[in-house]
Amino acid sequence: MDKLRSMEVFVAAVDAGSFAGAAQRCGLSAVMVGKHIRALEQMLGAALLTRTTRRHALTEIGRRYADQCRTILAQVGEAESGAEAMRATPRGLLKVTAPVSFGSEVLSPAVTDYLALHPDVAVELNLNDRTVDLVEEGFDVAVRIGPLPDSTLVARPLRPYAVAVCASPAYLARHGTPRTPADLARHECLEFTGWLPQARWKLKGEKDGGFVAPGRFRANSTAALRAAALNGFGIVMQAELLLADDIAAGRLVPLLADWLPTPRPMHLVYSRDRRATPKLTTFVDFMLARFG
Repeated sequence: MDKLRSMEVFVAAVDAGSFAGAAQRCGLSAVMVGKHIRALEQMLGAALLTRTTRRHALTEIGRRYADQCRTILAQVGEAESGAEAMRATPRGLLKVTAPVSFGSEVLSPAVTDYLALHPDVAVELNLNDRTVDLVEEGFDVAVRIGPLPDSTLVARPLRPYAVAVCASPAYLARHGTPRTPADLARHECLEFTGWLPQARWKLKGEKDGGFVAPGRFRANSTAALRAAALNGFGIVMQAELLLADDIAAGRLVPLLADWLPTPRPMHLVYSRDRRATPKLTTFVDFMLARFG
């Protein structure tokens, strides 16, 4: 029998003073009440009640056990109430992981907007360019850029991760505007060292399908390369999301639109759970509205 249910029936019998009273309170038969209490006595190896033809009385062990059962049942009730409250209102810690550049420059400001909407939620943001195992490492949700392998995770598509090639108006005034990938050989092309070798300044060429430009300034930080471009040193190739504000403000000018790489897919992924908490469902909805 379910031990917790047997404890509930035992306490009901103590409070009611009889099996019949406990049966009425618990929606059971008096016979079933007796079975629950006998199951506890067998488990404990001691009598909890002494029975007469009309009533029953607690043994010393039964009295102490009843007090302990009340404490345990109260704690279980508090835990259930807390869980119900968490399911009704977004609250608690949400652990999120994302690629470094996207997470630091785009996702982080969005997270603060989400937190402003949900004051009972805390977010722990882990930025990492490797593929994190959500279940093994205890994360609730992840942003993934690129094709997804087959998995049991739920994947919600976000806006494709498009690339932009840009330079400042001052740089273009000094060095001219490149019209084709081949023109980049005469320009300062800022290089991100985190690129895979086959992705280094890879554009759609007119004949060979690609072009690798030289670069005198390399960095493992997209923020550092963006700053160099804004300072007029060279041409930067980065995710459009990272440069969108600068493009909109005219600080950077988009270039080579016809030769840009094909946008990569971007997804929000999380474990399949039919009982997902409000903190997760509201975050998913927020991300789809912001980046979908």
